[in-house]
Amino acid sequence: MAATLKLSELISSLSYALDITEGQPEGHGIRSCWIGMHIGQCIGLPPQRLWDLYYAILLKDLGCSSNAARICALYQTDDRSFKQDFKHVGAGLPQLLGFVLKNTGTHSEGWARRAASILKVLRHGRAMASELINTRCHRGADIARQLRFNENVARGIQSLDEHWDGSGWPLGLRGDAIPLNSRIALLAQVIDVFHITHGRQAALEQALRRAGGWFDPELVAAFRHVGARPDFWRQLEADDIDQAVLRLEPAQCAVPLDEDYLDEIAEGFGQVVDSKSPFTAGHSQRVGHYADQIAAELELGLERRRWLKRGALLHDVGKLGVSNTILDKPGKLEADEWEAVKRHAGYTEAILGRIEHFAELAWVAGAHHERPDGGGYPRGLSGDAIALETRIITAADIFDAINAERPYHPATPAPQTLDIMRRHLGSAIDATCFAALEQVLRQEGALS
Repeated sequence: MAATLKLSELISSLSYALDITEGQPEGHGIRSCWIGMHIGQCIGLPPQRLWDLYYAILLKDLGCSSNAARICALYQTDDRSFKQDFKHVGAGLPQLLGFVLKNTGTHSEGWARRAASILKVLRHGRAMASELINTRCHRGADIARQLRFNENVARGIQSLDEHWDGSGWPLGLRGDAIPLNSRIALLAQVIDVFHITHGRQAALEQALRRAGGWFDPELVAAFRHVGARPDFWRQLEADDIDQAVLRLEPAQCAVPLDEDYLDEIAEGFGQVVDSKSPFTAGHSQRVGHYADQIAAELELGLERRRWLKRGALLHDVGKLGVSNTILDKPGKLEADEWEAVKRHAGYTEAILGRIEHFAELAWVAGAHHERPDGGGYPRGLSGDAIALETRIITAADIFDAINAERPYHPATPAPQTLDIMRRHLGSAIDATCFAALEQVLRQEGALS
């Protein structure tokens, strides 16, 4: 597979996962890349620097899940709508106040508590924002390095929220001290946000209004030049923008995508998923491990096991589209909240399905909440209609969900976890996969 799958195809497809956790319309990262690369070309960047810019923009939100739970805790609000609205906020005080009033305390009980939340933000807002952005930017840069991207890409992600006039975060860098990739990525991001919601003219006006403040004036001038071309906008708004962006990667700088690199990327995006909630730290890694060991016990071949482990690592990528007000809720979910949770399986399939070579993996991973008795979701599959690999992931996922601490229950020892699972054999859990899991846990010393 790796011989025919390009890095650009894989990363551009996975960028859709980053869009949903930022509350952005799908394709935000792709469109930002189109905009930023044309700015880079306009100012004459050579191929290697354009390659660095390409991946800095596609991965600019790589750390975005790491502050989601903290946003909910600090602002008492929905993290995805908070992030979506934050991208529309300008530098003016009235806009900032309007944002705070709209997005603070919306999940507080009663007006008194909401007022207290708003007052806290008004007093400590800059420190709170600095904490959140610092967490996101440094986490994103660290994951980029783990994914073998060079320091120009990592630093481009790390300084995304710095402003030309020094008013940004997390370090208050100014002017040319801000990496060029960061300056272009921020400009491209804002252009896309306003273009998708208010049109071409609004995007241009925002760029001009913030030139010398948020944005490098020379880059804004380059965008004006690019934006004067009707073909630039036509392609940005076309249905095949994904393919157009794939063609923008400098071919002479392309990096080979081998099987080991595929594994590392799956692990990296598994970390992005697990970072969304303090209760899911390490979940994807553990599900990947147990799925691999169950598969070995069932005598699947090494190549198929490797393939399956990638699916297990990415099975919950759709949860990036679920608010932490729901994921971290300690009590019973309301009906609409449960429906929001159930949508994550479809998100997983849709995101992975964008990668042509992942078509089967998307089906297998997206079905991990199907049940042998037909009572699962998203399709209500039953029996042999559920692939063996899916049933393996399901057993591993359910074990870790019960065994590890969650907002609605404490950690459960392995023997008791298996006792709970045993009650659902044949209905929610495949008996053969369960027996293999039990044997794996015995071999690893988790059972006496």
